[in-house]
Amino acid sequence: MSTYASSLLRLLEERGYIHQTTDAAGLDALAQRQVVPGYIGFDATAPSLHVGSLVQIMLLRRLQQAGHKPVVLMGGGTTRIGDPTGRDESRKMLNDATIEANIASIRTIFERFLTFGDGPTDAIMVNNHDWLGKLGYIQLLQEVGTHFTINRMLTFDSVRLRLDREQPMTFLEFNYMILQGYDFRHLASTQGVRLQMGGSDQWGNIVNGIELSRRMEGIEVFGVTTPLLTTADGSKMGKSAAGAVWLNEDALPGYDFWQYWRNVDDRDVGRFLRLFTDLPLGEIARIEALEGNEINAAKIALANAVTTLCRGEDAARAAEATATATFSAGGLGADLPVFITVEAEVGIIDALVGLGFAASRGEAKRLIAGGGARVDGEPVTGEAHTIALGDADIRVSSGKKKHGIVRRG
Repeated sequence: MSTYASSLLRLLEERGYIHQTTDAAGLDALAQRQVVPGYIGFDATAPSLHVGSLVQIMLLRRLQQAGHKPVVLMGGGTTRIGDPTGRDESRKMLNDATIEANIASIRTIFERFLTFGDGPTDAIMVNNHDWLGKLGYIQLLQEVGTHFTINRMLTFDSVRLRLDREQPMTFLEFNYMILQGYDFRHLASTQGVRLQMGGSDQWGNIVNGIELSRRMEGIEVFGVTTPLLTTADGSKMGKSAAGAVWLNEDALPGYDFWQYWRNVDDRDVGRFLRLFTDLPLGEIARIEALEGNEINAAKIALANAVTTLCRGEDAARAAEATATATFSAGGLGADLPVFITVEAEVGIIDALVGLGFAASRGEAKRLIAGGGARVDGEPVTGEAHTIALGDADIRVSSGKKKHGIVRRG
């Protein structure tokens, strides 16, 4: 039985989102009395977010599903500084045009997960450059700086760990936590925001914002963090052997996105279904109990559900059809990556690099030497191997799970 009375916290608890709360009883009571506007911040360092941000996106979706108001905060201002949390080096500085283009691209992701509009529970997207960009330095020092002590700032993990590793931390980055705290205070006073959510590594920043809102505005606000999300083997969520698992289609093909979920560890299936899909908990419990070869059906259900949410139903169908054609029928799925050449033949090394299965010729050679390269299902025995091309597509594989098409065009 849930320890919470509000539908919001019950939903978050049942689905496995809650790690820490600043005042669970207070937030539970507030969520029963009124619509709670809650926000999560995202920096705009790239045109797409990756799977590591998906639990936070889903958290905003759950907020809206429970009848409350999601506020997506894009860090147009804080991106110009860089969050030092978990980083050993300063972030590359981006120009204004790049940041704005990144925000526009990232918005398309949120539009799949949230309903935007002017209604009381409709989502809104705000950009903290709109207020941080107008702050004068003296004003910031006088109004905000007096509420932060250097002694306490040095105890936060984002600062302490960097200094413990003797990695330089710029004064610019040191100010990040002040500006993030100011964001909460600003949203509380101008948008009625009462809740900030984030990953467990953001706990200190959230607490800063709560204290600043209380001291400067006398407003009671709350914080919720999610558990640190790792896979069953202990690796960080959102990374694959090929790199980041991007949410945007133009950053990662639909088939590769679908395959990431299809290939998760058996032990992760139930947890990921609760976090990343809208499947009912009873259905998830049934799927979670599957064993042996039946667990593959559970993984396909996971891959289809997540891909449908993030990329649309057509993308999920195409990816599953490609997987069926490639693995079950031994054919060539239409959604596989393609390398096109005008030549009558192509070297296996060029094919592997062209398909993105190897980042360099040296990496391709190591793949071949390890027995990981195949052409139409047959192992490639040497790096001098060439592929003769005619009218038919040729399937090139890296290991058992990555396949592509080499085509003469």
